[in-house]
Amino acid sequence: MPSASSGAQAPDEAVGAASGGLSGGLSGGPAGGPGGDVWTPSQTELERRAYRRSRTTRSALISAVSTLLVGAVVIWLVTSSEGWPRVQETFFNWDKAVESFPAVLKGLWLNIRIMLICGVAIAVLGLTLAVMRTLKGPIFFPLRLFATAYVDLFRGLPLLLVILLLGFGVPALRLPNVTSAAEVWGGVAITLSYSAYVAEVFRAGIESVHPSQRAASRALGLSHGQTLRHVVLPQAVRRVTPPLMNDLVSLQKDSGLIAVLGVVDAIRAAQIETASDFNYTPYVVAGFLFICLTIPMARLTDHVARKQGWHGAGGTL
Repeated sequence: MPSASSGAQAPDEAVGAASGGLSGGLSGGPAGGPGGDVWTPSQTELERRAYRRSRTTRSALISAVSTLLVGAVVIWLVTSSEGWPRVQETFFNWDKAVESFPAVLKGLWLNIRIMLICGVAIAVLGLTLAVMRTLKGPIFFPLRLFATAYVDLFRGLPLLLVILLLGFGVPALRLPNVTSAAEVWGGVAITLSYSAYVAEVFRAGIESVHPSQRAASRALGLSHGQTLRHVVLPQAVRRVTPPLMNDLVSLQKDSGLIAVLGVVDAIRAAQIETASDFNYTPYVVAGFLFICLTIPMARLTDHVARKQGWHGAGGTL
C-alpha cells in the first residue's frame, strides 16, 4: 500500500514531467547554478523554434518574390508603352546627365550650407520659443503671448510664400546696412518657418518630463532656471531627437525652394542646364543627388530612434 508521502509526490512529478516535455528540463553541469543545473530546451521547444524560423524565411521569400514581380510588371508596362523612347530621351539621357552633373553638384553645395546654417539657427530659436511658451506665472504672459502668436503665424503661412515675401520684399525696402542677398533672406525665411514647427517639438519634449522631477529638483535647492537647464531640458532634448532629425531631413529638401529667388542651387542649376535644349535630365540628376543625401539621414534617424527605444507599429529596415 503506498504511503501518504508518495501519493503527495505523484502530482508534483506529473507536473514536472509535463513542464519538461513542453519547455525543457534541467541537467547537471559546471555551468549550472548553485545546484549545478542548467536549462536545456526540450525537443518540442526546438521544433517550435525551427518552425518559427522557417515561417519567417518563407514570409520573407514570398514578400521578396511578390515585390520583384510587381516591380517587373510596372517596368514592363512603362518601357513597352508607345511614348517611352521619347520619355527616355527627355528625362534619362545619359550624355546630358554627365554634362549637367558638375553644375548641379556645385549648386547642391549651396543647399548643404543652407541646411547646416539654418539647422543650427532653427534649433536655437525653436528651443527659445518652446521655453517661452512653457514659462509659468503672469509676469511671463507677454513672452508666452509672443511665442504663441509667432508659432501660429508661421505654421499657418506656406513656406514658399514666406520665402517670396522676405526674398523680394526686404531688399525692395533698401534699408541701409542691410544685405539684399537672396540666399540670406531665403535662409531667414526657412529659419522663421521651421523654428515654429521645431518649437512645438521641443515643447512636447519639455511637457513630457514628469512634474515630480521639477518638484524634486526644487526640493534639492535648485532654482527654476537650474532645474530647467540641468534636469528638464537634457531629458526633453533626448526624447525628441528622432523627430528633430526628421525635421532636418525635411529641411534638407525644402532648402531647394530658395531657387524661386534666383539663387543658383541644385534645382536652379538644373533649370539653367535644361533651358539650353529643353532636356529635363538635369532635374533627374538633382533629384538623385537629393536622394543620396536624404536616405542616409533617414536611416540614421531610424537608428537613433531604435537606440532610444522608439518602436513603431511595424518593422524597420
